[in-house]
Amino acid sequence: MSRIGNKEILLNKDINIDFNKGILKIKGPRGELNRTIPNDVQLDITDEKILVKRSSDLNKVKALHGLTRSLINNMIIGVTDGFEKALEIKGTGYKCDIKSKNELILNLGYSNPINFVLPDGIEAETENKGTLLKIKGINKEIVGEIAARIRKLRKPERYKGKGVRYQGEYVKLKAGKSAGGKGE
Repeated sequence: MSRIGNKEILLNKDINIDFNKGILKIKGPRGELNRTIPNDVQLDITDEKILVKRSSDLNKVKALHGLTRSLINNMIIGVTDGFEKALEIKGTGYKCDIKSKNELILNLGYSNPINFVLPDGIEAETENKGTLLKIKGINKEIVGEIAARIRKLRKPERYKGKGVRYQGEYVKLKAGKSAGGKGE
C-alpha cells in the first residue's frame, strides 16, 4: 500500500487543471506546467482535490503511483508559491554578478570569469555582496538542476572550504599538514 500515492492533493481556487489524452496541464498565478501521466495511473479530479489511483499491483505500477502523486503535488506548489535554492559562495574574491535577466557572471578563482546562461523560467537574485545566490522558478526539477550545475563549477574543497555550496550545507574540513618535520 503506497502511503504517498494514497494521499489527496488539495487544490486552491486559483489553480486551473486540464487533463486530456494523458497530459496534465496546471495553470496558476505564477505560470503553467505540463506533464505526461503514465497510462497505468488514473487521476480522479474534483474541484477541491486530486486523487491518484493505480491500475494494478505490479511493482512498476506501485512505484509510478507514488512518483506521479509527488510530481503533481510539486507542480501545484510550483504554480502557486514557486521553488527556491540558495547557494553560498565562499572564498577570497569569489562572487556572483547578474549581467542580464538570464546571464550570470561567476568569479570562482579561475583566471577568467564564468558566464552562466539561465534557461527560460528561471530567475537569479544575489544578496550579501554577491556571495549568496538564489535560484527561483516554478519547476522544482529545473531549479534543482541549475543549482547543481552552478555548484559543480567549483565544489567546496576540503581544506579551506572555498567554493560553491548549498545554503546550510556542512563541509567537513580536513586538517592540513603539521608544522613539524620528520626525524627532528
